[in-house]
Amino acid sequence: MSDQSGSSVSIFTVVLAAGMGTRMESDMPKVMHQIGSRPMVGHVLDLCRQLGAKDCAVVVGPDMEEVAETARDEFDDAGIFEQSERLGTAHAVLAARSALEEQALAAPNGIVLVLYGDTPLLTQEALGGLIEALQGDADVGVLGFKAEDPTGYGRLLVDDGGQLTAIREEKDASDVERAVRLCNSGVMGFKAGHMLSLLDKVGCDNAKGEYYLTDVIGLAREAGLKAVVTLCREEDVLGVNDRVQLAEAEGLFQVRAREKAMLGGATLVAPETVFFSHDTVTGRDVVIEPHVVFGPGVRVGDKVVVHSFCHFEGAVIQTGAVVGPYARLRPGAAIGEAAKVGNFCEVKNAAIADGAKVNHLSYIGDAEVGVKANIGAGTITCNYDGFFKHKTVIGAGSFVGSNSSLIAPVVIGEGAYIGSGSVISANVPDDALAITRPDRRTLEGWARKYRASQKRRKYALSQKKITGDE
Repeated sequence: MSDQSGSSVSIFTVVLAAGMGTRMESDMPKVMHQIGSRPMVGHVLDLCRQLGAKDCAVVVGPDMEEVAETARDEFDDAGIFEQSERLGTAHAVLAARSALEEQALAAPNGIVLVLYGDTPLLTQEALGGLIEALQGDADVGVLGFKAEDPTGYGRLLVDDGGQLTAIREEKDASDVERAVRLCNSGVMGFKAGHMLSLLDKVGCDNAKGEYYLTDVIGLAREAGLKAVVTLCREEDVLGVNDRVQLAEAEGLFQVRAREKAMLGGATLVAPETVFFSHDTVTGRDVVIEPHVVFGPGVRVGDKVVVHSFCHFEGAVIQTGAVVGPYARLRPGAAIGEAAKVGNFCEVKNAAIADGAKVNHLSYIGDAEVGVKANIGAGTITCNYDGFFKHKTVIGAGSFVGSNSSLIAPVVIGEGAYIGSGSVISANVPDDALAITRPDRRTLEGWARKYRASQKRRKYALSQKKITGDE
């Protein structure tokens, strides 16, 4: 980020994640509930990275080590600060006082953004205007939106020059002020050099006895500082306080993810039935049929066809592969170029090499399937002995007949054939045929005699019931 003179402007973020959100009816901290297979606080911290923030302070509540751990994973060297008592938003920000003091000393003209761990849909674009204003002559800024229905929101009041004069909570607003549709998102920005002096002036003279961050606008005006409001879409700052809003946020996330995939060259036959994770990557000329779920960690190459009713997680699908319908790819699945994984197949921690086929009703786990190998219907790799996992290696060009069980650890050589219905527990050499079926026996007339004897038995039992001789 640069200011008007072209010099670099540092950005520091404070992410408030202390609230448990009792309306979630959950033992889990509110910000740990997921949108697009990622905790809400993870989305916010990823945004901090996108903004180029060099440092981030995350304010958590007592006994929220899970949130602190996630914050450290999502943002390297994130500072963790505890708000031991819940005394309002200004009080929460001041929990990170030591970090704010460092910022004020190091870069007084730098920008400090206050974000919330329960607003996972906020974007870099939405914050662009606020950051630009703070790079200019604004000292304090608020991100606002024009609500279709402003009920319940704090109102942003501006003067004739467009400067922000106050934030009025709805319960304190006059009838005229309640008619204002310009609403407060809660997201604020400061020039670092002014922030602490304003926060230290915030009092708790209100019904709840709490320190409200919104009070800094009036204090900034009294100090002769410039306060501004910049706009974003209402959906960008949707806060999640219960499971209904969580579902609403998930829906909005999915709309954005589907649009991104389609604009990137993927065809979604029925977009509303396809669900993505935050990190799903899809290539060009991909076709995704209805009812497909992408869990975390999935990458799909160009020209891949995904048939209906598939579920993927932690998988890589290379160019030109065909998967499904009704296929499940679990973590560690690697599907090679032009390979096929068909209906009712499951692949876990296994590499299916280029051109190989696993077409029907098979489980391939902890395995390597070689180039252009063919795996027949009903084949399973028996990879678990009750204590440890073992590996199956199936050589290039090999053919495994239907309904075969491959008991790992085992190696099927290149070009080898496995007869249908076999149970293979020892290595098979290259180009060999392995069959473990027992010799066939045919008893002429056995079925006719069996049916006749069973009919006689059934008749006898029915007669006993009639005569009461049971």
